[in-house]
Amino acid sequence: MKYKANSPEEYIRQLPEDRQEAIEKLRKTIKENLPKGFEETMSYGMIGYVIPHSIYPSGYHVNPKEPLPFMSIASQKNFIGLYHMGIYSYPDILAWFQQEYPKYVKTKLDMGKGCIRFKKMGNIPYDLIAELCRKITLEDYLRKYETEIIGIKK
Repeated sequence: MKYKANSPEEYIRQLPEDRQEAIEKLRKTIKENLPKGFEETMSYGMIGYVIPHSIYPSGYHVNPKEPLPFMSIASQKNFIGLYHMGIYSYPDILAWFQQEYPKYVKTKLDMGKGCIRFKKMGNIPYDLIAELCRKITLEDYLRKYETEIIGIKK
């Protein structure tokens, strides 16, 4: 679901009550564990964590006016989504996450390429997400983005 919001706080206020606490806790987990340099913003109708233009002026190759996205959280119709470009870009981190997930949650992992879906608010593994946030530094992600995603040769 799309919410029109200019800030994460405004976004959260619009959510159904049962989603507000989960999104607030997820937001806090991400902010406390994401490496330095990433910036919280509203992007694509979600709470996003990006590499700002002040660090990477080229922006996102799909739309250079946008900062480079890394991670987002959103309340969708039937789930809370965690969108993580690192899981999509790093097969070793994806494998690690898939191996660790059952240690935190008893239900089957529901995910797409870069989207992890949580249909039950009580099944969000905040400690695992905290660890996932710490796995990729801003510098590592930029290097991966430039060499493998957009093909800049250095």
